[in-house]
Amino acid sequence: MTITCKGAVLRRIGCPQPYAESRPLSIETITLAPPTASDVVVKVAGAGLCHSDLSVINGDRGRDVPMVMGHEGAGEIVELGSAVTDLRVGDHVAFQFSVSCGRCRACRGGRPNICEAAPAARSRGELLSGGSRITDAGGATLRHQAGVSCFAEYAVVHRGSVVVIDPELPLTEAAVFGCAVMTGVGAVVNTANLRAGESVAVYGLGGVGLSGIMGARVAGAGTIVAVDIEEAKLDKARTLGATHCFNARDPDLDAKVREATAGGVDCALDFAGAIPALQSAYAVTVRGGRVVTAGLAPFGAQFAFEQGDLVSNEKQICGCYMGSCVPVRDLPRFVKLYRSGALPVDALIDSIIGFDELNAGFDRLAQGSALRQILAPHGGPRPT
Repeated sequence: MTITCKGAVLRRIGCPQPYAESRPLSIETITLAPPTASDVVVKVAGAGLCHSDLSVINGDRGRDVPMVMGHEGAGEIVELGSAVTDLRVGDHVAFQFSVSCGRCRACRGGRPNICEAAPAARSRGELLSGGSRITDAGGATLRHQAGVSCFAEYAVVHRGSVVVIDPELPLTEAAVFGCAVMTGVGAVVNTANLRAGESVAVYGLGGVGLSGIMGARVAGAGTIVAVDIEEAKLDKARTLGATHCFNARDPDLDAKVREATAGGVDCALDFAGAIPALQSAYAVTVRGGRVVTAGLAPFGAQFAFEQGDLVSNEKQICGCYMGSCVPVRDLPRFVKLYRSGALPVDALIDSIIGFDELNAGFDRLAQGSALRQILAPHGGPRPT
């Protein structure tokens, strides 16, 4: 069926802050086309405000507009395409932002997070099955963000963009699993393959980085170092398992991390998306250690290192996309860890907001005063 609903449309990139005044996101009436054979329709219950969204809004990661924003969220299946036989109306699902084709070299090799077919569809603002399903009030086509566009009351997505989750998990909490938790925890347990007793440093303590702190604790890290420019985020990291916390603005940061970790860490994880953070992560990694970077710096940013140091110290530098996760395998695992109390990801959620607060919410995210705000498109209780 065709659905008319509200959605947040980005029409201008690089608007000045405060966004509450410049209003880069306009709340509009949008129309969703009926699902094609391989699509599903989701009633969105919660959608997280993420730095990946902010990097599109401020122009750091350029995308063509107009686009309906939102890539991290959860909801309930309300309609299925004719070829979708493994889901049911009423299933609770979390979105995942890197759909996979199942047939390319990466997918065949068990790495669907870097599917070769997905980037082309994403760059066009289309679904993997081809085309957009969204138009504005005037009938003009709107692009999808990451094949999802969940800053809306409803979303039409490819079947591969959703993962069925435990129906007992509140959907506003489930919203953070498809990006923050999957990337942060996945970077630790999948990409870094952190082993019990190893030391780790985590740079950048947004929702993804704090998920990395929790993931390091679950993996049994012996020492967990947290690094950020915001003292409030360092305080949060302490409550989630960090054993040492340092402000990234400290000119003696590298020396202090080495001193606290008997010469350096076995693994350093960069979630900051800033080259100075990555440089420090490399500097504090011990001989034979590894550096994992999952933060996205602005287009064109370059990271340099001395090649001889890399060789003689046998360090490893590895990129990480979506936590190197197989979503249908890992997302339910992480939900189980949350339900057991091992991954208290609800600690990431600052507030539940409505469409009227969305632009101001990105001000708070840009200022570092919020971790994860959850948009509730249909309304709902708002914690004080």
